[in-house]
Amino acid sequence: MYSRYGKRTVDFLLALLGLIILSPCYLLIIIAIKLDSKGPVLFKQERMAQHKQSFKIYKFRTMRIDTPHNMPTHMLVHADSYITRVGKLLRKTSLDELPQLLNIVKGEMSIIGPRPCLMNQTDLIVERDKYGANDIKPGLTGLAQISGRDELPIPVKAKYDGNYCRRITFVGDAKLFLGTITSVLKHDGVKEGKTVNPQGAIVNEKSTNNG
Repeated sequence: MYSRYGKRTVDFLLALLGLIILSPCYLLIIIAIKLDSKGPVLFKQERMAQHKQSFKIYKFRTMRIDTPHNMPTHMLVHADSYITRVGKLLRKTSLDELPQLLNIVKGEMSIIGPRPCLMNQTDLIVERDKYGANDIKPGLTGLAQISGRDELPIPVKAKYDGNYCRRITFVGDAKLFLGTITSVLKHDGVKEGKTVNPQGAIVNEKSTNNG
């Protein structure tokens, strides 16, 4: 009952309330981004929505405008070199994700659900298909995000998404929401790219404390 009717109502009301309450924060972030680097305030990217449809996800721009567009950040070589000064702070605190409240109000996303993947992340899409995780709305945060995020192997990440899909409840969503706050406050890591040696070989995948 909740997943079919109540979830959308809760999503809409909480996202709308968040937009209103956080409007001063939005203004400060907009000013900081414009003063820090050239380019638009918002970053828009094609992501996969429910039933493998596409939509434009919104984020505050945290990287230079010459950054490769359709590549996950953790796959970039020397990703730190693309991230702006303000962007580092926004990513560390996950404030760059705040514009996705607009996606939630529009009905393209939910507060809790599998994170929306890039349309070319076929390996993740195929794995999620095994659990029906592509058939629900993607979320601002989810079970995989508080269980390891980008450090998780793709099959494990998809399994977490599938576990969430099998049991969507209000209490479960509330626990995941609170768990996300704890994860952000602890600065749990996201892989921010690969480091290579002068010969071009990958020597490590650096996990930084970014949101």
